[in-house]
Amino acid sequence: MARIILKKFDVIPARLNLWVMLFTSCWVAYMLRVNISLNLIAMVPQTSHNSSSTSQCGAKDDVVRNTSLQHVDIADVREVPRQVPGGASFDWTADQQALILGSYFWCYPLTSLAGGMAAERWGPRLVVFVTSLASAVLTALSPVASSWNYLALVVIRFFLGFASGFIYPALHVLVARWAPPAEKGKFVSATMGGTLGTVVTWSLTGPLIEKFGWESAFYVPAALTFVWCFFWWYLVADTPSEHPRISVKEKNYILDALGDKVKKSKGLPPFKSIVKSFPFLAMIVLHYGNLWGLYFIMTVGPKFVASVLGFELSAAGVISALPYLARLVMATIFGFIGDFILARKLLTTTVIRKFFCLFSHILPGLLLLCLIYAGCSTTLSVALITMSMGFNGAATLTNLQNHQDLAPSYAGTLYGIANCIGSTAGFFTPMITAYFTRNGNGFEQWRPVFYIGASVYVVSAVFFIFFGTGNIQDWNFAENTKESKDDKNNDLKEMNGITTRTGDAKDAKDTPLSVIS
Repeated sequence: MARIILKKFDVIPARLNLWVMLFTSCWVAYMLRVNISLNLIAMVPQTSHNSSSTSQCGAKDDVVRNTSLQHVDIADVREVPRQVPGGASFDWTADQQALILGSYFWCYPLTSLAGGMAAERWGPRLVVFVTSLASAVLTALSPVASSWNYLALVVIRFFLGFASGFIYPALHVLVARWAPPAEKGKFVSATMGGTLGTVVTWSLTGPLIEKFGWESAFYVPAALTFVWCFFWWYLVADTPSEHPRISVKEKNYILDALGDKVKKSKGLPPFKSIVKSFPFLAMIVLHYGNLWGLYFIMTVGPKFVASVLGFELSAAGVISALPYLARLVMATIFGFIGDFILARKLLTTTVIRKFFCLFSHILPGLLLLCLIYAGCSTTLSVALITMSMGFNGAATLTNLQNHQDLAPSYAGTLYGIANCIGSTAGFFTPMITAYFTRNGNGFEQWRPVFYIGASVYVVSAVFFIFFGTGNIQDWNFAENTKESKDDKNNDLKEMNGITTRTGDAKDAKDTPLSVIS
């Protein structure tokens, strides 16, 4: 039966299979990352507190908000009872729970930095397979670790983050080796699969816990990941040339489109050239601005709506999912638009990268400024957050693809470096918010927070527009140049060897054979 199912995949173009596996790999990675957020609710029962929250906006300011929540008290929404059927009785404090949640990210940026180099050296197929398999094993061990001690679960989550850091850079290596330039936008948009993975995981984990207990919320994702790993290993290859079932026509199309821009790396990337590259610096700045805005909207945006407007965005599941779904949908649309423009050569790669910064960075930044002046309208605020995150989907044509332009042979390394630096935005945005709102949660206190968030968005885009490029860099071919020099040296050594041996034979046998010395 399994053989019949797998045979049907062979009928599908290899590139389509790869796109699906790229999308689902991000889905799986986020499924194992975010399931702990809801699992802890069942594992650590907590009673609701009779605390209230005073916001600058009252119920009278937004009728739509009240009807959508059917007049549920805001404090009760934020402090819903956390005891669920099948729940455990782990007496973990808030600090201990925070330690469990945060341990995933302790090493994640560092392995993200190394993930690209590992994939370039040993192949993205193997790197993603091993790290995903390890993540599934760690997730399956989580219930046992929890029964021992919360520190055991901290260790599990630490190594889960360690393994997961390799995945995204490795996927970008795969994109560089498989995606023709005219299709790169669609392939990069596949890396948005984690967004849908988050929404679906949070939607299904609750019912799963209520019916089968909190352990099932670990075992089911682990089992699904094991199954996914099997399909990954069967359907994915490092390059079109190594795929055992790709058609000759499709393989030639990909190889002809890529030309000699992408080569397998046998040594370390040219770090000296990379560090000195100003276009790469411009890409890092753009990527940092994107992650700053993304983390800003994901954390500060909902907090603003809750503390200032008196409405918890996450209280309504559909509403809280809208920004994420909007980003996923818009990323796919922008990806197709970019590929259409590039395939018909309507604009150059550099112009595409710079023009779409208007949608991926500048418009989201301006929408953040509008959010602070939206007043006490929850409906308008949610719409602005959704549009800001939706337009950011155009990042598939800007910072999420520019490293592929600069050096496709080292795309994983470049993405890993940029992602490692950009991840620090997740630490700074909450700190800045806490600094300005330490004395209150009114519009006056929040206005500087949004000014900074919007400024980082816009300034990073302006910097890239002036100094960025979509042209391939000379150091992309550094490894090839080195190999060419080695080949020439080897040829010279062989020639010298022939000369020496022939000279010896001439002396020994006194033959009239003449050679070039």
